[in-house]
Amino acid sequence: MAFDLAIIAGPTAAGKTETAIALAHIINGEIVSADSIQVYRRMDIGSAKPDTEMMQGIKHHMIDILEPDEDYNVSCFVRRAEKEIEDIRGRRAFPIICGGTGFYIRALLHGIEFAEGETDPVIRERLTEETEAYGISRMEEKLASFDPVSAGLYHGNAKRIIRAIEYHELTGRLLSDKNFEERNKAPVYDAAYFVITMPRAMLYERINRRVDLMMDRGLVDEVKKLKESGVKRDMTSMQGLGYRQIYDHLEGRYDLATAVDEIKKQTRHFAKRQLTWFRKEKNVIWIDVTEHNGSVDMAEYMAGYINGQV
Repeated sequence: MAFDLAIIAGPTAAGKTETAIALAHIINGEIVSADSIQVYRRMDIGSAKPDTEMMQGIKHHMIDILEPDEDYNVSCFVRRAEKEIEDIRGRRAFPIICGGTGFYIRALLHGIEFAEGETDPVIRERLTEETEAYGISRMEEKLASFDPVSAGLYHGNAKRIIRAIEYHELTGRLLSDKNFEERNKAPVYDAAYFVITMPRAMLYERINRRVDLMMDRGLVDEVKKLKESGVKRDMTSMQGLGYRQIYDHLEGRYDLATAVDEIKKQTRHFAKRQLTWFRKEKNVIWIDVTEHNGSVDMAEYMAGYINGQV
């Protein structure tokens, strides 16, 4: 194969996992998760983590590797993913990166290094406290005053907004400028980069159905057990969509129906931001689900592309 690896990305609920598993069967692949929440043990329902039956015997990496009270960030992802890719290729299998965290994928694909001096826990703590005191809208306005591009991209995402303000305070530069430079950096892997998409109404319907299914499967009980085990609201693991809204419900901030509506709304907003992110990436092969007959058909198309037959 001419490619070093394949990437299957796209918005939440697009069917990435099913397609990656189908592709792995076709090309002797192993899957490396590029998901920021599936790394955590005991966080299965809200992260839509594939179970053993769904995996169909395909090896998955970077799932269930951390406890929910441990931190996880892009640097952790890149270091671990690079090792997994090397190991997979050593077994003469084909690495398939699967997930919707575009920032992680970009950092891996372009070999982006994160220098010391670009983060400061003291500044981050201050900005976090400011966010809690004045609200996310106030922080978005603050970011928009000097970096409107980042403010628009990270709408509603407190962690990213805080990061963008922190980066500007430390370096005097805009995070949007840094992201532009990263996009234009030569990749270190020759990747077949697929992004699954579909009409927005169809995607939103799938998101709503997925949230309802998570509730039926026991998302409230899952979060309750995490909370009772000592997992705090401000931990990295609890920033995942679904988890923070149910955690707020358990703390009495709003009733369950409101929490569910908020999960659906914020997930739809997140999916929109994901698509905006992937549209800015270079050399992406867009896969519209309406042009294919299910995940196996999409996987067969991807395999043909990887093998030079498309």
